[in-house]
Amino acid sequence: MIGGLLAVGSVIGILVYAWLVFLAEAWLSMFVLKLTGFVAVAGVLGILAWIGYTLATTPPPKPIEEIEKELEEELNKLEKETKQETQKTEEKEEKKEEEQRGETTRE
Repeated sequence: MIGGLLAVGSVIGILVYAWLVFLAEAWLSMFVLKLTGFVAVAGVLGILAWIGYTLATTPPPKPIEEIEKELEEELNKLEKETKQETQKTEEKEEKKEEEQRGETTRE
C-alpha cells in the first residue's frame, strides 16, 4: 500500500516538475531550475558541513599501543584468577583424597 503510494506520488512529482521546467512560462521555468540547483548544491554542502562538524567534534581514538596494554592487563588478571581457581579446586580435591584415605585406614 505505502509502496504503491510512493510510486504514484513520485510519478506525479516527475510529471509536475517536467511541466514546470518545459511547459510553464519562461520566468517560472527559470525559477524552478534555479531552485533545483540551489537545493542540490545546498544539500551537498550541508552534508559536507555535517561531515566536517563530526570530524571536528569527535575525540580521536585511543592509540593501538594503549589498547594493547589494557588488553594485556585484563588477560593477566584473568590468568591470575584462573590460576587461583585452579589451585583452590586442586586443594579441595586433595582434601577429599586425604579424607577418603583417612576413612579407608580407619576401616
